[in-house]
Amino acid sequence: MALAPQIKLKQGQQLAMTPQLQQAIKLLTLTNIELAAFVEEQLESNPLLERGTGTENRREDGIAVKQESDSGLSELDLNAPSAAASDAMDATESQLNADATAADIEADNSLGGASVGGDVDWSKAGSGGSFSGNNDYDPAANTAHEITLNEHLTAQLAMAIHDERDRMIGAYLIDQVDENGYLRTDLIELADRLGVDVNRVKSVLTILQTFEPTGVMARSLSECMALQLKERGELDAPMQHLLDNLEMLAKHDLQALAKICGLSVAKLGEYAERLRSLAPKPGLAYGSDMAGVVEPDVFVHERPDGGWAVELNSDTLPRVLVNSRYYAEVCGSTKDEKVKSYMSECSQNASWLVKSLDQRARTILKVSSEIVKFQDGFFAYGIDHLRPLNLKTVADAIDMHESTVSRVTSNKYIATTRGTFELKYFFTAAIASMDGGAAHSSEAVRHKIKILIDEERGVKSVLSDDKLVKLLQNHGIDIARRTVAKYRESLGIPSSVQRRRIINNKQ
Repeated sequence: MALAPQIKLKQGQQLAMTPQLQQAIKLLTLTNIELAAFVEEQLESNPLLERGTGTENRREDGIAVKQESDSGLSELDLNAPSAAASDAMDATESQLNADATAADIEADNSLGGASVGGDVDWSKAGSGGSFSGNNDYDPAANTAHEITLNEHLTAQLAMAIHDERDRMIGAYLIDQVDENGYLRTDLIELADRLGVDVNRVKSVLTILQTFEPTGVMARSLSECMALQLKERGELDAPMQHLLDNLEMLAKHDLQALAKICGLSVAKLGEYAERLRSLAPKPGLAYGSDMAGVVEPDVFVHERPDGGWAVELNSDTLPRVLVNSRYYAEVCGSTKDEKVKSYMSECSQNASWLVKSLDQRARTILKVSSEIVKFQDGFFAYGIDHLRPLNLKTVADAIDMHESTVSRVTSNKYIATTRGTFELKYFFTAAIASMDGGAAHSSEAVRHKIKILIDEERGVKSVLSDDKLVKLLQNHGIDIARRTVAKYRESLGIPSSVQRRRIINNKQ
């Protein structure tokens, strides 16, 4: 058979990742803060989008859709009576989930589909009631400006260094300082980046390390403390040895550390007490960029009948409207095809955004409701009753793809009577039971380990990892020693040897 180029027809199916589909995927993963910023950008760029007030087209219950209203806005009002939602919502979601699942499987776990469009009012979505509070007071806007560490150091730089090149090096070094006041950048790499000799960078750094707050611009904890002790005139040879061996102090190995420093154990305790008076993170004394406050996406509270009500936080859900009247007026008054094409594109984008926001909210509510249903023991009795859970269990229960559940639970928070948790907190690994019964949640086991160690009262009662394994097995938990050690370390609990040293030193 001769080899030659040929033309053949081949039929196949392929899912195209349209910009709208990509947007729907992106919206699922956004936090409520990022979502608000994204919607603001869309409001500025799309003339057909308007901000909703949350009071448009209110109805007693169900889903009411109104097109071409008196205001010319396309509206949607969702007042679902329960966490399971109404039959109308279920019918809509079934279609959405079918589309979403197909997109997830075929396009690297993507999410597709759309729902009814318009403005979504979530003030009564979920299990009834509302957590909406229309407060116009903004604490951040009414807070006086606090000088940041970068501003404080930059002001000192202008006074301390007059050479233009050295000042530029100093400014660059200051930009590399983290909020704790530490310089985490390698000096050799930094010198190569700036094209200067490393010794010149070191000389500038030496000047910067004299700035206030004392200890700033240090490259390690020991250097930070050394700068503070040097200013006090307390940096002698034994103290320098102590700073060089801080890890031994952290392990409470005082006998060996005292020998290295040439001090008695009692005198070493006095030196360690001086270290406690220092500021390990001097930069925190100054302001920094305001940290984002975690605002829950979902609320859970107990119902009178003993069940759990799941409600969306309406304050975190942006409300947008599509101004169909303005679209009709512009398209009806112009013959310019470019204008009509532009307005048509804006209309499609606006409608899709509203639908995507609607679907995102519905999906969050549905996933959260299933998690609460599965982990009802945690909400009622505490962490000991947390059950093993994975993405597939929730995905199968609500007929969605695992990747969709994963996106929905990332950076989404739920406020409960026991605190605010990320939705992913409730997904824990399973640890087998000794009697072959129900498996135990890894988070619940971790909590049991902490309780057992907290009950230690003396050197003789300190529990080794092997003893912890036996105690957990007595509770019906089949667990390996290495797993106990891993959980203990994740809780920041020292080993049994270190805990004995701590108790001996206290005595």
